[in-house]
Amino acid sequence: MPELPEVETVRRGLSESVLGAQIESARIRHSRVIRRHDAGRQDFMNCVTGTEISNIHRRGKFLWLELAFDDQPDFALVAHLGMSGQFRLSTKQRVVDRHARATFRLADGRTLVFRDQRTFGWLLAVDWDGVEVPEPVRHIALDPFDPAYRRDQVALAMARSNSGIKRLLLSQHLVSGVGNIYADEALWRAGIHPDTSGRVLALEGCTQVLEEATSVMTAALEAGGTSFDPLYVSVNGESGWFDRSLDAYGREGLPCRRCGQAIVREKFTNRSSHRCPSCQPPPFEHEAFQVRDEVAQ
Repeated sequence: MPELPEVETVRRGLSESVLGAQIESARIRHSRVIRRHDAGRQDFMNCVTGTEISNIHRRGKFLWLELAFDDQPDFALVAHLGMSGQFRLSTKQRVVDRHARATFRLADGRTLVFRDQRTFGWLLAVDWDGVEVPEPVRHIALDPFDPAYRRDQVALAMARSNSGIKRLLLSQHLVSGVGNIYADEALWRAGIHPDTSGRVLALEGCTQVLEEATSVMTAALEAGGTSFDPLYVSVNGESGWFDRSLDAYGREGLPCRRCGQAIVREKFTNRSSHRCPSCQPPPFEHEAFQVRDEVAQ
């Protein structure tokens, strides 16, 4: 699933290519893509047709295109890429793409295409005043790239929780944008087992994890994100290349770059975790090491 660096790469690509463009017409090719737009297909098309794309925003893994009439914000086109959603631009008169779920014909002759092979992504047009975050995104926490993000407050909330640190990273209610890839990478960098609770890590440990999450996502963003397959590409069709720099995720059986022990893959809810069994010992061992170090001091 695209995470913050991938979604921000898409946002930047859209900002460079369609900012100021006018949507001349819209077509829904698969009803599932607007399953959250309760008013239906025709209402969705009416909301976006004739508007100008005046800005493009992101919070966590959510995007929204600011759509304006007469230079005044009127609607937000909220998008979630799901597992494989992509925005692509086409200069062809007719878009032939069996994975295209919605197309937006622009006044300059180009077509903005939302394609989604696995159909978990969605689009939703909502009334918007241009000030508050659109309603479908309000439940999502700030991400580390938001100017209003307060790492100290997030770390404090994590340190009060008995939940495992990876669950806290993935919940999107304390900090947003971190998914499975960058959670594994941040925890490898911090040398922390994913099941270690926030309370055990305390404020210092939780702060370290958040710092590493921000650091690894910054590096990934500079590389255009992480692409393991064609399901994630940028607006211009380019793949990200941060997968070459991953230290834990997807490296099952390969030697840890820090100690040489083989990286293991373990079941985590309905997904997997990747860690070094030596550098990231289970929580009870982590606690024992912590106590031993404190006694030694």
